[in-house]
Amino acid sequence: MRVILVSTYELGRQPFGLASPAAWLRREGIEVKCVDLAVEDLPEAAISVADVVAFYVPMHTATRLAVPLIDKVRKLNPHAHLCCYGLYAPMNEKYLRALGVETLLGGEFEEGLVRLCDRIHRERSGSVRRNTRSSGRAGAPAKEGQPEPRISLARQRFLVPDRRDLPDLSNYARLHIGEEVRRTVGYVEASRGCKHLCRHCPIVPVYRGTFRIVQRDIVLQDIRQQVAAGAEHITFGDPDFFNGIGHALPLLTALHREYPHLSYDVTIKVEHLLKYAEHLPLLRETGCAFVTTAAESIDDRVLAILDKGHTREDFLQVVRRFRDHGLVLNPTFIPFSPWTTLEGYRELLELLNDLDLVDNVAPIQLAIRLLIPEGSKLLELPEVQARIGPFDAERLSYTWTHADPRVEQLHADIRALVGKGLQRKATRRELFDAIWTQVHRALNRPEPTTDPSYRPPPSTIPYLSEPWYC
Repeated sequence: MRVILVSTYELGRQPFGLASPAAWLRREGIEVKCVDLAVEDLPEAAISVADVVAFYVPMHTATRLAVPLIDKVRKLNPHAHLCCYGLYAPMNEKYLRALGVETLLGGEFEEGLVRLCDRIHRERSGSVRRNTRSSGRAGAPAKEGQPEPRISLARQRFLVPDRRDLPDLSNYARLHIGEEVRRTVGYVEASRGCKHLCRHCPIVPVYRGTFRIVQRDIVLQDIRQQVAAGAEHITFGDPDFFNGIGHALPLLTALHREYPHLSYDVTIKVEHLLKYAEHLPLLRETGCAFVTTAAESIDDRVLAILDKGHTREDFLQVVRRFRDHGLVLNPTFIPFSPWTTLEGYRELLELLNDLDLVDNVAPIQLAIRLLIPEGSKLLELPEVQARIGPFDAERLSYTWTHADPRVEQLHADIRALVGKGLQRKATRRELFDAIWTQVHRALNRPEPTTDPSYRPPPSTIPYLSEPWYC
């Protein structure tokens, strides 16, 4: 049995979503090849003789990139069983099956991949008839032709991810601190899913308020092997690191005890940064370089629509507390939604400038447009139903057009500005200033005057060279 696991994009990280299932499959004696197309080419010769080709689709961008490759793999090897696994697999079932994908696995997918490979092996060896209907186990009912559950929320005892054939960590994102310091970054996951039900979040249609931990000893062993491979900084990829505070804090303490000079970053909700504010000093003491938080908006009405669980004032309070504790905040936003106004967008920029957060925000965050995936809880709202068009399978999102064409044009202009700026390696401040100018033009309003001789000092805010988006 020859299996190829394919990742198209995972935010500049060495993919946990390949290394973890590779360990499970290899334990069963299955021949596995991991391919990360973000940094290497598609191995056509290996594809042509594979029994199973499985695409890891944890996010929107990864899925969009996988689509043309599915057809290419089908032509290279018409006999290969095609699978997609990860968050976006069950959410886009109809579209992916129409492309020729036979098996879709969401949630806790490792066991499902093992069961799939065992089934294909038995079918092709003639030891069992092809099974076209089964009730599945530990998840949603199986579909015709797929005995494995489409979504499994089963508790798993994880294995140490097997990273042996993944590209070296030097091929991935680096941690930048100032103009000189570059650190090699490793990537782990200490949990999956989320307890919360934010309406726009793609995790919700799959996990529905459930989260699952990766056992502490497994996480630490995975970090050890990456440190041995050169990692100087660790990104925790949990949707919300404080979902399981009793799991997270002992993990950080153990990590810092073993590697006192290792830095890390985590993602935590605004709501949890306030609820567990007494633990912020521990983040600083254990080497936290920055915390990513999905602020999304500074408009309380939009935050309520998204059901984010925090307000504008909550976000401001977190900013103040981080300053008090000497921590770095990396807020992310969805500035373009059906409820965006030109003045509201200008106000967001003004607030970021006033709070001295310009260097904390990746420029792409100022160009993000709301995606409404299949199964989104936003679809429960009448005001959303009234604004959206049909589901666009190729874009993996419901379509919507802003009622104000000036907002649509501003979004297009800012996307272009950010794209060109990143190509010429403009600083965050330079891009912010260009966006600031653009929004004032859209408002037909003169920019506030500034001292042309002033140049802000080089930023020492730590950030990853591959910015987070989706």
